[in-house]
Amino acid sequence: MSTKPDPTPARGGSAGTTTGAARLRVGAARTDITPQDLTGLHPMGRPFERVHDPIHLRALVADDGTTEVALISLDLVEAGDMTPVRRRIEAELGIPFDHIVITATHTHSAPRIGDVSPGALAHAGSQQSLAYTATVYDAMLETLRTARASARPATVGTATGSADVNINREVYSDGEWILGFNPEGPCDKAVRVVRFDGLDGRPIALVVNYSVHPTVVLGTGEVSADLAGAACRHVEDHFDEQAVCLWTPGTIGDQAPRVDLGLPFGAAPDARQAERAYRAMEAQGLMVGAEAVRVAEGITRGSSTAPISAGQRTVHLPCKAGVDVMASMRQQRTETVPLRLALIRIGDIALAGVSGEVVTEIGERLREASPLADTLLVSIANDRIGYIADDARFDRPVHSVRGCPIVRGHAEDTIVGGILALLEESTR
Repeated sequence: MSTKPDPTPARGGSAGTTTGAARLRVGAARTDITPQDLTGLHPMGRPFERVHDPIHLRALVADDGTTEVALISLDLVEAGDMTPVRRRIEAELGIPFDHIVITATHTHSAPRIGDVSPGALAHAGSQQSLAYTATVYDAMLETLRTARASARPATVGTATGSADVNINREVYSDGEWILGFNPEGPCDKAVRVVRFDGLDGRPIALVVNYSVHPTVVLGTGEVSADLAGAACRHVEDHFDEQAVCLWTPGTIGDQAPRVDLGLPFGAAPDARQAERAYRAMEAQGLMVGAEAVRVAEGITRGSSTAPISAGQRTVHLPCKAGVDVMASMRQQRTETVPLRLALIRIGDIALAGVSGEVVTEIGERLREASPLADTLLVSIANDRIGYIADDARFDRPVHSVRGCPIVRGHAEDTIVGGILALLEESTR
């Protein structure tokens, strides 16, 4: 079956707007989206019983006088098809549909939002989660309005550090592939940071990109932003709550937290188990957050003339059924599944979005092929269709292959080639 590309043309500033002394303006805002009623909101495991720490929506808007883009990060396990809210943002705020990237931190101790795309392998939404989705969509619009109202002349810079908080989780044991801890497996430990400052040198926002599953406190039965939220809280506290820290998930498809205490999944842990898990969450969040701060403080000469471009495309790829996936996963049987690719380019910094949980090797291949040294792959961008495994991985029945909704030989080349094509368009 051949692939069917369906590129979405850019509007409100084409993907090729990269000339002239573009004056950068940036605004950011944060909103608490902790649900008041927890009934029916846990997409996996036993129901939520209480809130441990709040979850947030963080938004950034940037424009160069011609082109405006928006990035939204949500403390949620997954955001499904974000087409309806992106259309609403375009209609009400004028930010073009294909200039908007919405991602989730992938904390497993929070609800999901959005519809499940046909063919996608995702946790089933409930009536309550769809109602919660509507409240989050409203919050997106208001947070973007606040961010836009706060926008001011800015500079942008980027740098990379490292944190040993993740570990490959695909392990061969007793004749089968299981989820565990594989220190010999591929693992990207880079902490990639994009810093936006006002012209006074004070930070407006930081985008942090790291590759790990925030699953440290899964099993507590409590709402939590997990280690991603702990990292963002540390960054924001360090900058006296003046900066907004947006967590973007990197190549998370095969990455676990290094310290995961394995809380019981279907039964309540005892108080001491839960306390230890939260200590592990805070410690690992601190490690990534502190490294992000260290990296950010080393970015001293940002550019104020960074032209912005953006583009997206959807490619319908041959669909395969998931095998041995969680009982809460649902998949509509279809011939194809939509893979959504996105690009936000600010100067020579690229945020490359993919609508699934991408594995390490695909991210490595993309960065090696990209003409831009600062290329950040963002998983779960504008949709979450399942795991996205590289072609070679299909020789092993690992978790990321069993949970991949795309037939072998289609996803890897489509992602790398599609993002490279968007990058090429951005230079025209």
